[in-house]
Order: sequence, then structure tokens, then C-alpha cells
Amino acid sequence: MNKRLMALAVAGALAAPLAASAEGTHVTIFGRLQAEYATVDIDGFNAQTAVADDALQSRWGLQIAEDLGAGLRAIGRIEYSLNPGGGEDRHLAREQWVGLGGDQWGELKFGRVQSVLKDFAGGHSIDPFAYTSLHANGSGGLMVSSNNGYGSGDAGFVSSAVRFDSPVVEGFSVAGLLMPGDADKNSPVGVPFTTIVGDPTYAGGENGEWDFQVAAKYSGQFDAVGVDVFGAYSRDNINKWQKSLGSKDEQIWRGGAIFSVADFRLRGQYEYVIDANPYGGAASCTHASAFGDANGSISLDGGRGQCNSAMNPNGNGSLWIAGADYTIGNTMLVAQGGMAVAKSTAGGAFGPQLKRNVENITIGVIHNLSRRSSLFGGYQRVWVKDRNIATDTDRNVYSVGVRHDF
Repeated sequence: MNKRLMALAVAGALAAPLAASAEGTHVTIFGRLQAEYATVDIDGFNAQTAVADDALQSRWGLQIAEDLGAGLRAIGRIEYSLNPGGGEDRHLAREQWVGLGGDQWGELKFGRVQSVLKDFAGGHSIDPFAYTSLHANGSGGLMVSSNNGYGSGDAGFVSSAVRFDSPVVEGFSVAGLLMPGDADKNSPVGVPFTTIVGDPTYAGGENGEWDFQVAAKYSGQFDAVGVDVFGAYSRDNINKWQKSLGSKDEQIWRGGAIFSVADFRLRGQYEYVIDANPYGGAASCTHASAFGDANGSISLDGGRGQCNSAMNPNGNGSLWIAGADYTIGNTMLVAQGGMAVAKSTAGGAFGPQLKRNVENITIGVIHNLSRRSSLFGGYQRVWVKDRNIATDTDRNVYSVGVRHDF
């Protein structure tokens, strides 16, 4: 009994300063847990099956807010990913920022934030199967999440950034993001101890250069028809070394819309990539978006890899997705398809690259058990026509999973 009382006393003593420091500040613990039984079967290779959350949809975090008066509040967010079913350590940083918010002027965030192309203008909001093995990212249809986070993929987080989101006025809203010259690449000359002097892959942009994204959208209701229309532009500046090897600043234009009538939705998105950055840009993949090997490497086929949205290095290309869904009670039926077209390029740092087309169709279902719990499953077929390799790696993807929010 004495030991129990002592333990309670110690716990109370430790909790006291926490309660005092939290006075006036509202802290919310939130999270999501997801696990899939998913198979990626690539033609000519062994099928890869696992019970896990390779897309890193699972996460936990803290949402922080303090009322400063006069309609102003201090805000912050800390968030880490999880992988239920996976043995490796996947506690990766997601959003981590601090900022100010106001009902009249919006929110301003400083730190590691989500890409505007991920959560504001299309991206995950256009794909019901985002963060699952059936996602459009990596299978053609949406831009892959590149190393700088500027894509719309699962790892679309931008470090060292400033982001602004406006309030909604008469259905209109805007968002913008700034990052100082590839600030996530901290070495001015390359990787320490590298044998390649001045390795441009890990060197940042010039002083004064700002990578940025801007987006706008409109949401309205016209009788029985709901309309959401959006557009966005992204620019990823490169450094002098990269330019000397034939690369140019990467640009991405995007547009799309969602139309809804009662329980039926029709949605689509198109984006055009100009001068895909081969150094962590639209011409590359990341582990999270590609569902790569267990050791984290990304090869051509990548184990369970699904990396078919990347453009040819230094080349142009386009991606589109179109889909429809219908909700019956607590169940949503989903059908969608997409395509990625990587145009031929004469070279640059990587030599000639031939045209590559990737097409996919996905059918599936999402059933809500409650407001917080759901089941999902479906099938996806991907056709790859890559003129750079002798054998096309078409694939079948099967998945069934469960998700719970808390």
C-alpha cells in the first residue's frame, strides 16, 4: 500500500508543472491507425504480400492552440508516422510547425508543413484511396512525392518552409508556400566525406532563391450540384552545379474539379510537369511513395515498389486522374483511372531518356463502421510501357484494410 501511495504522490508531483504550463493552452492528442493485407504482383517477379501500413497513413501527434485575444490564436502541430505490422522503426517526422491563426486573415505556419499540392489543391483530396496500396501516387495519375516534398504523395512534407492559408470568402480561398533555396539540402558543396567533390545532389540553391507554391480554389453549391474547382503552380529552383549538368528549374501546373449531386461525385485532375528535377524532384521517388524494399532502397522494381509517376530526368510530362464514387448508406463505391506520360528527353546529366506511359484503373469500396472506424479494399491494374527497358513491368494490386481515428 505504501508503495502505491508513493507512486501516486510522485505522479502527482510530476503532473503539477505540466498542468501549470498548459494553463491557457489547449492540447489535443490525435492519431490514426491503419493496417492492410496488400499484395503487389509485378509481372515476371515474385508477388510481394504484407500486413502493414507501408503508406504511413498511421500517425500520432499533438495539436496545440492558445487564444491570444482579439481573434488571434497561437497554433502548433507535432506529428509522427507509425507502421502497424512493420518491424522496422518508422517513427518518421510528418508535420512539425508553429504559427499564428485568425478567423479574419487565416493561418500562417513556420516549420515542416504539408505541400499545397498535397492537401489544398487536389492531390490527396482527389483520391479516396490516398495513403493505401491502391493510391494514384506511384501508380500513375498523380505526381509522385519527391524528396523535397513538393509532390502530392504520401511523403509530401516540405521542411524549412512558411505556409499561408487564407480564410474562405464567398467560396474562394488561396494558399501559398515558400522555402528558401532547397533548404533541406544543408551542405553547400555536397555530402560530407563523399568521393564526389561538389556532389550537386545534396547542395542547396543559391542565396535569395525561394522555392514556392501557390494555389486557389472555389467551392459552391448551385441548386443540387456542388462544385469545387482548383488550380496550382509549383516551382523548384536548382543550384548552379545542377544547371551546369543540363538541368533547369522545375515547374508544375495543375488544375482540377469535383462535381457532386446528392451521393454521387465526379472528380478529375490534370497536371503538367516542365523540366522534371532529377535531384529529388518530379523525376524521382521516395521510400514512402514507392512502397520500396524493406531495407529502404528503391530499385527499378523496388520489391513491392509502385514508382510509376516519376518523369524522365530534365524532361516534360503530364499526369491525370479521373474517377467517380457513389455512397450508399455508410458505403462508398469507387472507380477511377489515371495516366502518367513521361516524354522523351535528349539527355542532360543522364543521357537520352525514351518515352514512358503508365496507365491504371482502380475499383474498390470504403465502408464506414462509425465516424472513426472504416474498412476498405479493392483491386488495381497498372500497365507500364517503358521504352527504356526491355520488359514492361505491369502489375496487379490487391488490398483489404482497416482504419481507426482517435
